[in-house]
Amino acid sequence: MMSTKQMLHIGMIGTGSISDLHMRCYAKNEDAVIYAICDLNEERAKAAAQKYDAQSVYTDYREMLEDPHVDAVSICTWNNTHAEFAIAALEAGKHVLLEKPVATNVEDALRIEEAVKKSGRTFIVGFVRRYDNNMQMMRRFIDAGEFGELYYAKASILRRHGNPGGWFADKSRSGGGPLIDLGVHIIDQCWYLMGRPKPVSVSGNTYRKLGNRAHIEHLSFYKAADYSVAVNDVEDMANALIRFENGASLVVDVSFTLHARGDESSVKLYGERGGFELEPETLIVTEKNNTILNIEPQTDNTGLHIHSAFQNQIDHFVDCCLNGTEPISPIADGVASTRMLCGIYESAEKGQEIRLD
Repeated sequence: MMSTKQMLHIGMIGTGSISDLHMRCYAKNEDAVIYAICDLNEERAKAAAQKYDAQSVYTDYREMLEDPHVDAVSICTWNNTHAEFAIAALEAGKHVLLEKPVATNVEDALRIEEAVKKSGRTFIVGFVRRYDNNMQMMRRFIDAGEFGELYYAKASILRRHGNPGGWFADKSRSGGGPLIDLGVHIIDQCWYLMGRPKPVSVSGNTYRKLGNRAHIEHLSFYKAADYSVAVNDVEDMANALIRFENGASLVVDVSFTLHARGDESSVKLYGERGGFELEPETLIVTEKNNTILNIEPQTDNTGLHIHSAFQNQIDHFVDCCLNGTEPISPIADGVASTRMLCGIYESAEKGQEIRLD
């Protein structure tokens, strides 16, 4: 007798720019098939369905969740819809990959966590940088004790002119600006590599000084599908200090727009026995024979390679759904991330340090 291979049937909710990265990776996974596409914009949903040979198209996510053929969903929608869609999917018995951030407030993040526990389904937060090959390589170095205790980290993503506009710049849908869009990534990178210590306090600042700078010419930048200069009520820039229960600390700054010479990206962590950088390039700093050494690991990519990171993430999600593998980025980490982000916004609003414990 011939055995029928088990395939994971995927439903895509949202067909914005990030969703295509998901769909490209599902299309390359031999154990998954893109079965259904859902978007409020029916024409966009049909175009994606045709591109990836999906059998069903929906404009109402609730109808798609009723489809018994859909095993799992990727949710790639506005941040303010994440909790509603994720909880509905879990209650419908679907596995869920939810784009970051999990929610725009802690209450919604906790509601998702409770739904995950009740459902028994696989749930993964889209902290895609965790799945980068160099990131996982450094995780193995850390686990082997190469750096000792990691007690300090600092990270930046500074765009001089890169406000995506559209829903990214509409606080009612996004929950915020560069902090919740970009900061969520580098805060998670550092926190994950530091061993996920309990955050106890945050002190943050946000600034709205430059606006969307739509008048700037000669410099192109990424624009949301619904790009418009009409709405922009999110911060231009944010910075923060996060303290952890074990005494470690993290400093982070991010911007959509800033009077800077150029765009900057850096992720650096420091330990008792050594330190390392992930961006702009992977580098290890250590001591041997009373000499400080800067070591350049020989890897396929010197820094973050987002396409392979997405492929790794999708492959891991499929594996977790089909084989019960433990998720690398579980909902509990999404809740912790939301606590830190919301704490920073609260600190900036009140002009004081916020306790998280």
